[in-house]
Amino acid sequence: MNLKKEKIGVLMGGVSSERDISLISGKTVSEALLRKGYEVIPLDLNGENAIKPIKTAGISLAFIALHGRYGEDGTVQRILESLSIPYTGSGVKASRLAMDKVASRRIFAENHIPVPEYRVYEKSSYSPKSPCNPPKPSFIKGGRGGFQKGIAEDFTFPVVVKPAAQGSSIGLSIVKIKEGLRRAVETALEFGDKVIIEQYIKGREITVGVLNEKPLPVIEIRPRAQFYNYRAKYRKGMTEYLVPAPIGKKKYTDAGNIALASHKALGCRDFSRVDMILADSGEIKVLEVNTIPGLTAASLLPRAAQAKGIDYADLCVKILKLALKRKA
Repeated sequence: MNLKKEKIGVLMGGVSSERDISLISGKTVSEALLRKGYEVIPLDLNGENAIKPIKTAGISLAFIALHGRYGEDGTVQRILESLSIPYTGSGVKASRLAMDKVASRRIFAENHIPVPEYRVYEKSSYSPKSPCNPPKPSFIKGGRGGFQKGIAEDFTFPVVVKPAAQGSSIGLSIVKIKEGLRRAVETALEFGDKVIIEQYIKGREITVGVLNEKPLPVIEIRPRAQFYNYRAKYRKGMTEYLVPAPIGKKKYTDAGNIALASHKALGCRDFSRVDMILADSGEIKVLEVNTIPGLTAASLLPRAAQAKGIDYADLCVKILKLALKRKA
């Protein structure tokens, strides 16, 4: 297994709302691999038809740094498989499941992985779908005209409203009163046809990276904003990161175990990042699994790897080597 013989395409950019972050991730990965002496071809896939540029580049191995739609939902993975090009990260099915927060939560329920209580609101019918593990009936009552009343009856405010298939906290709102629901739902619907409304859980935000089927050190995220939003994630100085997270030995172990269980339940491989809330009550709730987490030098997965003694360039190489094992 010799990476020096491979023509490595770093796929970045894309057409999603996370394009700008993907370009930074891809550029950072490319520069790290070039420093290691590998042959690298940066590919900005700025159109929805990614087959032609990938074929034209003649790559033999793909490092996927695409976030969001077409990058994390299984689309580019399916294209690469059709071209018999091995690629980094999870396969088609796991990518699709992780990207769809409704589908992933159904899988979590089947595997007894705890998530916040939630409802699903669909643009097409203005009618919710029920989750698999609600503690009580889970319908937003009254259709288009009455969902605010239904949510108010089923939840204690505040609640979290977010798109069902989006990353980087894009389209997410924390709603403190019933009258703010409609605007929050409309904002979330700008990024997809399904919206998740979930119980806001007061607690500490934590995240656990998984690398080669093992959990990395737990990170606690302390944003200056009300929650870890897009600005808090990508603007320097807006968030404090504590690694290893000071949450006590048992909770620390539990977080790692839950992250690995979530990763495996969705069928993910090689690496991922699992975002969670450690509630003030002591419960840990899973929010989502990111199959292609941010890969800038300051992103959470590289931070966790660094705490384990793995520098950024070595992390990229490890991820590539895991992909190369699948080459026929």
